[in-house]
Amino acid sequence: MSSDRYSRQLVLPGFGAEGQAKLKSASVGVVGAGGLGAPVLAYLAAAGVGKITLFDSDTVSLSNLQRQVLFTTADVGKSKAECAQRALIALNPEITVKTKGVRVSSSNALELFKGLDVIVDATDNFPTRYLINDSCAILDKAWVYGSIFRYEGQVAVFNHNGGPTYRDLYPEPPKPGTVPDCEEGGVLGVLPGIIGSMQASEVIKMITGIGESLSGKLFLFDSLTMESRIVSLPKNQGIVIRNLIDYEQFCGLKTTQKPSMKEVTAEELKSLIDAKADFQLIDVREPHEYDLCNLEGELIPMAEVPHQLEKISKTRKVILHCRTGSRSGRMVQWLETNHGFTNLHNLKGGIADWAKKFDPSMPVY
Repeated sequence: MSSDRYSRQLVLPGFGAEGQAKLKSASVGVVGAGGLGAPVLAYLAAAGVGKITLFDSDTVSLSNLQRQVLFTTADVGKSKAECAQRALIALNPEITVKTKGVRVSSSNALELFKGLDVIVDATDNFPTRYLINDSCAILDKAWVYGSIFRYEGQVAVFNHNGGPTYRDLYPEPPKPGTVPDCEEGGVLGVLPGIIGSMQASEVIKMITGIGESLSGKLFLFDSLTMESRIVSLPKNQGIVIRNLIDYEQFCGLKTTQKPSMKEVTAEELKSLIDAKADFQLIDVREPHEYDLCNLEGELIPMAEVPHQLEKISKTRKVILHCRTGSRSGRMVQWLETNHGFTNLHNLKGGIADWAKKFDPSMPVY
């Protein structure tokens, strides 16, 4: 172990050679190599965590580079896990970085997490968070939570020394379609760097025993105002987790009914508009997206749909759309399943497909 490499840590009061030795012998699992995973992985590697195991089955895309600073333009289209591994070993060849190019699931999580000291959640979806939480509860491991959206972020430590779990904070997942992800809602590029660095700090503190962890607390940060606060979490309610379940179904992303969503193409929508047909066109994107470009439909952002049901006709033909058809498709299915709508249609390919076919100059982002 190079003393020069870690010299700034070795001189820290309460850290020293003993803390560095603890880092070297530690084994940390990081689920996700995206916006949060990039700073988590970089700082854990730089600090000298002896063994890092990365779980990610995705590839690098151009839109990742705004925040996923482990990658370069030359990495676009390549495996995130493999690119991250190369970058981390180049940063610190004294550590071991293992990659698992698989999606963590109920069928493999317990085996994948076995032998790891701490798990870091660097994902962006609720099913995986509940899966990580329940796996760590069964295996009696602590895990570090991070979440980002637009300009705000959260950090917490769960299942640490009898502390609260994620289920104590969120006993039930939000209803499908009510919480947009970063692709839909956007995120300031530096925000995951800030939150991910805090996650890495929590890992290092737990391994070395320095400071006070965020167990039992939720750190909230607003990058627009630079305001932060820490709120106390409910105590561990003693929820017993014995088996892993289907978390897609638990979070309402799977239904037992057969898919029945009706769709219209951009060409069919144009025919309806040209014929001045009687139908309702609803745009479920965000106001800033609508301001950039729109099809002159009625704006009801996705998160507002559950609160504005009275605005959606049950007698006329209704067409919902977003940028690509993903968000609006989920809303069609949610409205059909939970509120009995039978007259809804999704615009296949969304406004992006419309622009491609009828208005290439339209600024669709």
